Amino acid sequence: MNKIPKKYLLLGIFILAGLAGGFLYWRFIGCKSGTCPITSSWHYSMLFGGVFGYLIGDSVNDYRKKRKTAE
Repeated sequence: MNKIPKKYLLLGIFILAGLAGGFLYWRFIGCKSGTCPITSSWHYSMLFGGVFGYLIGDSVNDYRKKRKTAE
């Protein structure tokens, strides 16, 4: 069995956390009137959460890479 590289594993964790955060935001805070474009549907809320999770995870991977090459 092939091992998953650490950078992809960390990125996947951040994406899953973003998806969960988007769903929880929709569930507990969300838009009650349905006129908000992002938080009116759990699909869009999770999508944006996943995108933000990816962006943060990618930034963390870049930071870890720069820190590793500096040592």
